[in-house]
Parts: sequence; C-alpha cells; structure tokens
Amino acid sequence: MKNILVSLDFSTDTNSVISTAIEQAEAFGSKVWLLHAAAPDPDFVGYEVGPQYIRDFRASELREEHRELHELTQGVKAKGLDAEGLLIQGATVETIIAEAEKLNIDLIVCGHHEHGIFHNLIFGIVSSGIIHKSSIPVLLVPIK
Repeated sequence: MKNILVSLDFSTDTNSVISTAIEQAEAFGSKVWLLHAAAPDPDFVGYEVGPQYIRDFRASELREEHRELHELTQGVKAKGLDAEGLLIQGATVETIIAEAEKLNIDLIVCGHHEHGIFHNLIFGIVSSGIIHKSSIPVLLVPIK
C-alpha cells in the first residue's frame, strides 16, 4: 500500500481520522494525501461573477481552509511520514473519487458521521457516496 488518501471536512473529529490514517501509513510505509474538497463557488445567474462581498467572503474561507490543511499536513510530516495536502473545489464525493484515481490511491480513509434522517435526505452522506462510487477500498472512522 503506497498511497493513502484522507478525506477531511475539518470537523472536531478530524484528528481521529488523521490518526487512523497515520497508523495505516506507518504500518505500510505509505504516503499520506490529505484532501479537503472545498465547496464550489456559488453560481450566479448570467455571466456575472457575483457581488464583491460574496467573493471576498469566499476567498477568506478558502484561505482559512488552506491554512488549516497546511497545519495538518505539517503535523503528519512531523511524525516522519511523507505527506501532501490538497485543497480542491468541487462536488465532494466526485472530487474525492477523481483525485483518488488520479493519484493511484490504495486506501481512502474518511470519517462517518451519524445524522438524522432529515439531514441525510437534504445533504446526503459523503462516506456512503464514496463507498458506492469507489473501486478503491475505503476505511471508515466512526465519528460521534
């Protein structure tokens, strides 16, 4: 197992998902790829790019996500592992699957959150989407 991809959502339990990936990487001598699929830019009607305050807010969000991803990647490297951080905008499940295939990933590690039925109907479950669409093995870390 040469490459492990960790899907991150920056929830409070992100560190437990990363710790699980680190255990696997140490056991197999794998490279760790930390991936955060950032929400795509909002679509606006017509060809306008949208109000400046929305673009500024979104740019600020992306900078913060990039900073956090960099810190997490440095933490994995501090454990003596080869690691890269990726921040890619796009639909979450599709972005994860596409990057996993592109990087020749051997294992995808992601957290699995339990939500109510109403939440699942509206937002879906990322981990379930990855399992259904991936031909790559997936390791789920239960998140409470």
